[in-house]
Amino acid sequence: MIHLSPYLNFMGKGTEAMKFYHAIFGGKLDIQSYGDTGQAKNDAEKDYLMHGALVADAITFYASDGNEEHKVTEGNSVQLCLMGDDEAKLTEYFNKLSEGGKVDMPLAKQFWGDTYGQLTDKFGMHWMVNIAGKK
Repeated sequence: MIHLSPYLNFMGKGTEAMKFYHAIFGGKLDIQSYGDTGQAKNDAEKDYLMHGALVADAITFYASDGNEEHKVTEGNSVQLCLMGDDEAKLTEYFNKLSEGGKVDMPLAKQFWGDTYGQLTDKFGMHWMVNIAGKK
């Protein structure tokens, strides 16, 4: 089976971000720092995230921190989209992800029949949440 999983990049906040997402989605979180792997080029990089993996239900994504050689620039070219028909769970995810961030478009019924909203979390990641309408 082949599947696509997002790989998020941060600049020094990767571990904090992955712990935040883990608190929301649950599942199994694996964290490995530059210091754990002996790859830190200086003391500042020791706690940077070399590789993180979060696997929860149907949600899997990975993350790492950039460093002086591989700088990360926050942008808006990628959005993470949560879709499904569990209104309570998706609304909970939307509310928790928006804590400390910014709701760009509140969850609301849309012309296509679904409930949809957008937010930017406190780490600068852009999220879309689409709750399927009743058939």
